[in-house]
Amino acid sequence: MNEGRKKALSLLKTSKGQVEGIIKMIEEERYCVDISKQILSVIGLLKKANLNILDQHIKSCVKDAILEGHGDEKIEEIINVIDKYIK
Repeated sequence: MNEGRKKALSLLKTSKGQVEGIIKMIEEERYCVDISKQILSVIGLLKKANLNILDQHIKSCVKDAILEGHGDEKIEEIINVIDKYIK
């Protein structure tokens, strides 16, 4: 497993633990603003995990495709992901 995937996996495992904590907070009827802050924290971790995966993809798959002369499809994939991200 490459470094980008290892970092993403670690972030996702941390996110999983936080989501479980958020569920417990909701079940315990904790303060809404505290719950919201935890949700935002998980969103931040997920964004970082996604960036690690995309970084690795660009540095390997996209780079290789460009060097082999057929990078347009891979570049379009990345553009589609970015488009979904900014919406």
